[in-house]
Amino acid sequence: MSDDADRFTGMYDDCRQRVWAYVVSRAGRQVADEVVSETFAIAWRRFGDVPEPALPWLLGVARNVLRDNVRAEARREALAAELRSWAEGDVAEQVTERLGVLRALAGLSDDDREILLLVAWQGLSPKEAARVVGCSSAAFRVRLHRARKRLERALENPPPPSPSPSPSPVRSLSEEWS
Repeated sequence: MSDDADRFTGMYDDCRQRVWAYVVSRAGRQVADEVVSETFAIAWRRFGDVPEPALPWLLGVARNVLRDNVRAEARREALAAELRSWAEGDVAEQVTERLGVLRALAGLSDDDREILLLVAWQGLSPKEAARVVGCSSAAFRVRLHRARKRLERALENPPPPSPSPSPSPVRSLSEEWS
């Protein structure tokens, strides 16, 4: 084991500065130490695969580590942007709007609801949705148009919320046992 450790130490001493300079030239000083550390950690784990001379192989590993870091950063930024877009809107307004749409949909017939959901939520084209419901594309487009009009009317004149069932009176234990 000490032979491998000595060889690795020699490789590290010979190549670390050049790998670091390569990373700095590609990504700047802020990430260089982290990328170089990861590069040599990979080299240690795969020490049997490291060819002679080691520098080209190490630079390839550093390049891959940089690429993986860029991808991870892009994913983090995309997630942060998505979360910001959620936070920018008025949540109460979005919930109210969604509830209104769901109530309006609930007030439509099953056929209208199915037609609208196939296109809006399932993302089917009218031609594809026509195959699902078993009619021609032309007939489906007419049905879709009519269903949209009924949905618009339902959104303009929402039905009153359905009353929640009143709780049944609770009898006391003494009444129940007598």
